[in-house]
Amino acid sequence: MTEHDGTVRAPNHMVASADHLATSVGTAIFAKGGNAVDAAIATNAAIAVVGPHLCGMGGDLFALVYAEGEVHALNSSGWAGSGADADQLRSEGMTEMPYRHDIRSVTVPGCVDGWVALHERFGSLPLVELLEPARRLAADGFPASPPLTSVLTSLDEPSRAQLHEMAGQAGEVGARIRRPGVAAALSGIAESGRSAFYEGPFGQGLIAMGDGLFSDEDLATPIARWEQPLTTTAFGVELSTVGPNSQGYLALGGARLAAQLDLPDADDAQWAHLLAEAAKAAGRDRPVQLFDGADGAAILDAIDGRIGEIDPEVASTSPAPGRDGDTTYLCTAGTGSDGQMMAVSLIQSNAAGLGSHLVEQNTGINLHNRGLGFNLNPGHGAEFAPGVRPPHTLVPAIAVRDGELVSVFGTMGGDAQPQILLQLIVRLFHHGETPGHAINAGRWALRGASTGFDAWATPLDLLLAVEGQTPDTWAQLLSARGHRTERLDVNDSRFGHAHAIVVETSGMLAGAADPRTIVGSCAGG
Repeated sequence: MTEHDGTVRAPNHMVASADHLATSVGTAIFAKGGNAVDAAIATNAAIAVVGPHLCGMGGDLFALVYAEGEVHALNSSGWAGSGADADQLRSEGMTEMPYRHDIRSVTVPGCVDGWVALHERFGSLPLVELLEPARRLAADGFPASPPLTSVLTSLDEPSRAQLHEMAGQAGEVGARIRRPGVAAALSGIAESGRSAFYEGPFGQGLIAMGDGLFSDEDLATPIARWEQPLTTTAFGVELSTVGPNSQGYLALGGARLAAQLDLPDADDAQWAHLLAEAAKAAGRDRPVQLFDGADGAAILDAIDGRIGEIDPEVASTSPAPGRDGDTTYLCTAGTGSDGQMMAVSLIQSNAAGLGSHLVEQNTGINLHNRGLGFNLNPGHGAEFAPGVRPPHTLVPAIAVRDGELVSVFGTMGGDAQPQILLQLIVRLFHHGETPGHAINAGRWALRGASTGFDAWATPLDLLLAVEGQTPDTWAQLLSARGHRTERLDVNDSRFGHAHAIVVETSGMLAGAADPRTIVGSCAGG
């Protein structure tokens, strides 16, 4: 059943993703008797085929799994190759990592290792069954979605030359796109596991492209790590995410601050002002604090002391996050044959759109540019160096109460992810909104002035963007508070693609997919 606000309800299982084809794959896996992890792997594999402008096997993956009453965190983000050399980049006059068309912004992709790790620990169906729907989409072809068509038809010539396989097929919406190299890669993984990918044609091609950046050992070493989730309590729930190198601590820190504020109704401009100020206070030192191995719990404790920085009347000028990017978030939840609830909050990304706009030619897999998160300042905690993971924008989230699952939720949106999640947290757990209402509601986001990845370069020149479906008074009243505001379109994808599944008091699953995806869906059974 679907409510008028977009909320979908189902008694047994549910999948929400940014593409209806991927969602249908996940629900089919549930119908076969698979669990939430099986459905999440199959859904992600499918969207890795049909949504290469968002994610793919050339990107990284983070996931939270709720199973047996506990939250488990998986960090499957890759590291810089053993040939990484910040001095070389500095000698070329660079002060920041290259954005596109440079292999040095490509780290070892962790997506496939993430699938394998999830399956080994929690999967119930054979991996070949989980990857077969995606393989079939890649081999037989899928219809080009409006977002993918828009991206591929607007490529410049260098990018089109690299991405020619897809660009040459996507002349119009609905055109059939085949990706035979991706199909072959999926077959190899299904039959032989990670080695078929990292030590097979893809890995060999990546090593050749790197010309000394990557070694055989870089790709042979497993990437995925199970870690303790980073947790905090706010608005009556325990919130969990993945710790650094993920920026997830910003969502939790913002929620801790917001829970101490006198928040009005969510249609009040003061609501947006207070939450934006909480996000600024949580994130003002992100460039220094976020790096591989940083202590997320200690950072959260430090954020707690910043409640005094939030002025109910005046906008601060502290540095704050605001990059955006292209990523995909999906969530699954379902009750198994044992009667136990299992759920997955999974986020997977190319970083910026099609990523680096470089393609591994043996498989046709486009490569992410996650290395753009590295720093080129000598001695910085996130300095570009061999074996180091870059700071990451990806933030999966889970909420539990007294050990019972409350919700799985997340969003794409680059550096804006914690801000979007903060708004969802407050709407879902403070105001008690339905998933559909919370997902569809207008949002605010702190943004940089140019590429969407430049907020940290100009932290005192941020825009507070408000979405077109926010109340008409927001922009004017926020400007009066001292924010430099900009009103954008209704359902603008720069405000993320968020999805959520909530367990209602009746035990029913309620979920929603973000209409900003255009082709996303939430379905259950």
